[in-house]
Formats: sequence, structure tokens, C-alpha cells
Amino acid sequence: MTEKRTYVAFMRHGPTAWNGARRLQGRADIEITPRSQHFLEERRLPREFGHFRVLCSPLRRCRQTAEILGLKSEIEPRLIEMDWGEFEGRTIEELRVSHNFDFAENEKRGLDFQPPGGESPRMVQERVAPLLREIALEGLDTLCVTHRGIFRAVYARARNWDMVGPPPDKLDLYSLHVFALDADGTPHVEALNLALKRRWLKS
Repeated sequence: MTEKRTYVAFMRHGPTAWNGARRLQGRADIEITPRSQHFLEERRLPREFGHFRVLCSPLRRCRQTAEILGLKSEIEPRLIEMDWGEFEGRTIEELRVSHNFDFAENEKRGLDFQPPGGESPRMVQERVAPLLREIALEGLDTLCVTHRGIFRAVYARARNWDMVGPPPDKLDLYSLHVFALDADGTPHVEALNLALKRRWLKS
């Protein structure tokens, strides 16, 4: 008899003004833009996600995204974005001037790249791993409405990617990404880049 697999899906919040300005958001509690809100109002989850429990980052941009899509979600603090420490709110261009920061050079540290006073992707993996184990233990397929830093950390673990150089797959950060979980919560890529469906409303 084949053992039932538990699935976890990740979806990023809708874009904010800081995304448009290429500012590092981290824990800053920024709203999504009106344009993003309008886009989400015309979208829905694919039907195969209808039975998924929904967990949501406590930050407003994620809660708004879930609410606009009509999802009843539970707040999960471990899904909060990676802490960018002293870099929060800055653009890469500003950091080059104010911190003499060479982003390309620091990206060579991959999973261990850590902003001053912030988290590294490896630390994010360690923060999220217990949640993945709990989801696997409960056996409840789960959708996480969260952030780029969280999804990339889980994806890196699933692909055994050290975050040095480009990812093994081309990723649309505003699509759904699904992972199958082992009993211990280890993720494996199941499906990537699943788009939200257009909601056809009658006038």
C-alpha cells in the first residue's frame, strides 16, 4: 500500500511599493499596492488547492493577499520574512554608497549570507524546518502565504542548492510552488510555477 504524501505549497504576497522601488522589506509591515489588490481580486486558487489548510505570515502584505483571494488563514509566525537587519528599507544602490557593500561578492556566501543584525537563508531554513515537520506529522496539505525569502530557503533545501549562482529552476516568484514532504519534513519539489486562475465574473 502506498503511503499518503503530505504536500505544502508556497505563495508570495502581492507586490508592494517597496517591491517596485527594489527596497529590502524584511520585517517592515508594508501594504500591497492598489494595482496588486486589483489583480488579486480577479484571481483564485486552482481547484486542486481547495482542500488545503492555509497558513499566513503575520505581516500585513500576506494577510491582505490571503483575504483578497478569499482564503481563511491561520497566522503562523515562523512564516515571517527573513530579517534583513540594518539593510531593511535600503536599496542595493544605497547600500553600495552607505556600507561600501558589494552585493555580488556577498552573494558568493550563498546560504550563509547574513546582513548585519539579520538572518541568513540557512537560519531561515532552521526556523521553518520544525513547521515542515509538524505539517508532515499532521498529514494536512497546507498552503503558506508568505515571502520570497521563506520560499527560496525551502526551495534551496529541496534542490540541495547552496544559493551560490542561479537556482536550478527558473522561478516565478508570484506563482504557486508545491513540495512533497517526507515524514521528517524534508521537502521535495513536486510542481513549480503554477499560476493563479482568472476569475471570470458575470457582469
